[in-house]
Parts: sequence; C-alpha cells; structure tokens
Amino acid sequence: MSSKIDTPTNKKKVFFKTFGCRTNIYDSQVMMSSMQDYEITQNEDEADAIVINSCTVTNGADTHVRSYISQIEKNSNDAKLFLTGCGAHTKGESLLKEKRIHGVFGQSEKQKIDTLLSQEKPFYEPGDLNHIDDMVVDEFVGKSRAFIKIQEGCDFRCSYCIIPFVRGDARSMKEERILEQISRLALNGFGEFILTGTNVGSYGKDTKTSLAKLMKKISQIRGVRRIRLGSVEPIQITDEFKEILDEPWLERHMHIALQHTSPEMLKLMNRRNVYKKDRELFEFLQEKGFAIGTDFITGHPGESQELWMEAMRNAEQLPLTHLHAFTYSKRDGTPSATMKPEVNGKVAKERLHEIEELIKRKNFAFRKAVKGELDVLIESQKDGLYHGLDQHFNKIIVDSKEDLLGNWISIKDYDVKEDANYANV
Repeated sequence: MSSKIDTPTNKKKVFFKTFGCRTNIYDSQVMMSSMQDYEITQNEDEADAIVINSCTVTNGADTHVRSYISQIEKNSNDAKLFLTGCGAHTKGESLLKEKRIHGVFGQSEKQKIDTLLSQEKPFYEPGDLNHIDDMVVDEFVGKSRAFIKIQEGCDFRCSYCIIPFVRGDARSMKEERILEQISRLALNGFGEFILTGTNVGSYGKDTKTSLAKLMKKISQIRGVRRIRLGSVEPIQITDEFKEILDEPWLERHMHIALQHTSPEMLKLMNRRNVYKKDRELFEFLQEKGFAIGTDFITGHPGESQELWMEAMRNAEQLPLTHLHAFTYSKRDGTPSATMKPEVNGKVAKERLHEIEELIKRKNFAFRKAVKGELDVLIESQKDGLYHGLDQHFNKIIVDSKEDLLGNWISIKDYDVKEDANYANV
C-alpha cells in the first residue's frame, strides 16, 4: 500500500500524536489525508510541528496530554505544538494562555490543517459541535485495517461522561460517503473495516436508516472481508441487528458497553442498560459463537463493598471474553464528580485487577473451547514474530519464514497459552 510518507520532500514535517479512542485515530487520518503543504513524519524529534489529537474522557486523560507536552518541552524540541481532539474544548484555552501550545482547533476544523499549521500568531478555533465530516479517506498510514467513522456525538447522558459536551449530539455521516470511502480503501488492499464513532449504535437514528442496513451495504462492496464494530450499547442490538449475526463477514466478536453489572450502580451512572436483559443478550450471543467484550468502571462514587461483590457475582455469570476496564476518574463538570461517598483509589484499583483477572480466565477458557480454523489478519511484526487478530478478536503470534505482514491466513493448528495463541506457519 502506498503512502505519502514514502516521498522525501523539502516540506516542513508534521508528527501526529493521537490519544484516546478509534474516532481520534480516524480524525488523525483525515488530517494526514488533508495535508498538501507539509510532510508526515513518524519521528517526533525531526518534526517542525506536532499535532496532539487529545482525549478528555477523564481528568487522567487530560494529565496524559499535559505530560506529553512537558516531555516535548523538556527535549527542547523547537516544534510548534497544536492541540485538537476532545481536549481542545476543555483544556485548550488554558494551555494557550500558558503559552504551552501555538494553536487550538476543534474537530470540525481538521480539514483546514494546512491553513492552521501555517498561522504565525497563536490561535483558538473551537469550531462547530454540529459538524459532520465529508472527507473521504482512501489510505491509512501504517495500518493493516481501516477505521471508518460512521457517526459523531452521543445522545446518552451517563453521569460520569463529558463526551456529549465536547463531541455534541449524535449525528450520522452520509451513507454514500461511507460507502465511497470503503470502496476506495478496498481497492487499495484493505479487507478489514472497523466502524467507529462516539456512539456507533446510534447510526441512522437521525437519517431514518440503521446500523444493520449500513453493514449489509458495506458487505456487498468487493474486497470487504471482515466488518468489525466499535462499542455498541445493549439496547442497540435490535431484532433487525440480530438478523445479521450469522453473516460470514461479521467479526465473531461484539463489544457491548455495560460499564457495571450492579443494578444499583447502573442507576447511579444514569445508564440505560438493565443487568437482567444484558445477561439474556449475552447468553444469546454466546449461543451464536461470539466472543463478547465490554467496558467496565470500578470505583465510581457509591460503589460500596456490598455492591461490588454483587457486581462480581453477576460478572461471573456473564459469558465475557474481553474487557476494557478502568478505575473511575473524576471528570469536572459531570454529575458523578459531586457524588458521595467517593471510593478510595487503592480500593478501585484492587477491584479493577479483580475483574481483569476474572475475564482473563474466561478468555483463556473461551480460546481453549474454540473449534475450527482461525481467520487471521497479520498486522505487525515484532522480534521476528508476526502478530495478528483472529475472528474472535483474540491475539495470535505466528512464527514463519514467509513475509506475512498485511496478509490474511487461515490457521488450523495452534497452541492456546494464557497470554495468546501461538502458531508455526
């Protein structure tokens, strides 16, 4: 696959530092694809400008961005720093006032990247929270699979979350733009597509269509081999969506955000899911052969030891195989930030490790029980070994004399170990 990185020029060099979610990965790609006057570099030490695509989902996420800026300052790199992403709306003005960055711009401004990078005077352009991308990306620098943003924003108002206030309400990208983008990427050799957004499952709500309808149309594009979804909410797995669960192009892994398994905690978090229904849904997906991942927050205010023990008992009952868990981090400006009683940070971390260990055991058991071939996309090479993900979103490490990078391979014989599956090809 070609890329504009390959062509040496006398243009000024720009390094992109991306924090946070897949939506940010996509947004960084839009900026790279929009640049004409600058050259992308993978080496921040040689950059004339550094674009920081920030995350602000927690106070901790803001800290990571500040730490990165401090590190660049310490290295006495003369590069101009620019801040975009969700943190542009929460911390951009203060960082600009402190003269730690040269410019701040919101997500809606990213296609004007050339103009923004060339501005001599410091600037703050937060942009428009109702913006919808119309850019078509036909290349992904340094990736084997393509991230496709299908929607932006969120209509949910979970009590711990700032994201609707920095990304706006849910709105869908135009279907024809999504399909055109995937067609171009498929022609460029991409076979796996990850549909992403702030709240992916809300796609089509505002345009009288649905996620299932979109996925069916994507599957008909020549070259599309596997479609993966970002995180969806339990209530978004509709009867219509259930009809596509047996399709061969759908990854046999679903990531369904629960955030907790205690009914009392779900109410405190202002979540829309109900544990009893979550369990029924997960058991239905398990029968279909799916690996199932979820998001989980430990240590949210009000999480007593009794509620935690209930949550663990419930988690034990769920057929979970993957976990994206984190300890609660106060996010100023959200209802949760003022809730009492707070949970001690050490306790929150212990609970995090407890649920991580549980799901790790469940994943190991799932991998041992899998029958049949693994359909693997090899994504990277490290220390002479190839790394890829199978149809269940499980890691496999392959030893081979052949160059497998970017290839799809079917694997029958492999060893199931605690950390990953291993094979010789």
